[in-house]
Amino acid sequence: MSTARDLVIVALDVKPSRPLERGDLSLALAGAETYDLLRAGTLTLDGDRIVPRPQPEPDDRLLHEAAALLRRQVPYETLQDWLWRRGNGLTSTYLTALEQEGELTWERGRWLPVRGGRPVLTDTRARRRAACRWAADEPVLLTLAAAVGILDEPAATEPGITDDATLTVLAAVHDAVMELEAVRQRRAIEDAAFANLWRGV
Repeated sequence: MSTARDLVIVALDVKPSRPLERGDLSLALAGAETYDLLRAGTLTLDGDRIVPRPQPEPDDRLLHEAAALLRRQVPYETLQDWLWRRGNGLTSTYLTALEQEGELTWERGRWLPVRGGRPVLTDTRARRRAACRWAADEPVLLTLAAAVGILDEPAATEPGITDDATLTVLAAVHDAVMELEAVRQRRAIEDAAFANLWRGV
């Protein structure tokens, strides 16, 4: 199992402190993968750049996929660029994987006989593992969850995280989520202005 899998399970299992945005969660999932690959020695950070290392590929299928996508030529990819590139549609990728592995089903309404309802987690060891990690207040998982609104922001100096590289990854996720929110707000203002123009306001 991986931090990203635990994060998406928690996102489905815990009532969020604010409505979740898939784009935010996708960025956080990319950050969670980066943390796991960093911990496994599959990559390291040189400043803000991701440097792949010749380590065995992860057993987890999606982490293996992430490792295979790392840029291996100098100059290496920046952490921010990686989060945006890997995070594109990553929530849907994880939901599909969990469905294929029997970790979730889709609640189908009377008028929606096909997939498209609410995702519902099944009672599996993976779900229990994520719940245990959540209940234990694991700091990396909590910080990623806070970044996307699953819970309120933790204290500025989260106890238990002392590794500089991990802190760099978490800060990059937070910055990317804030950047995406700024883009959404700017588009909302532009759309409102366009609508007012058509109404002659």
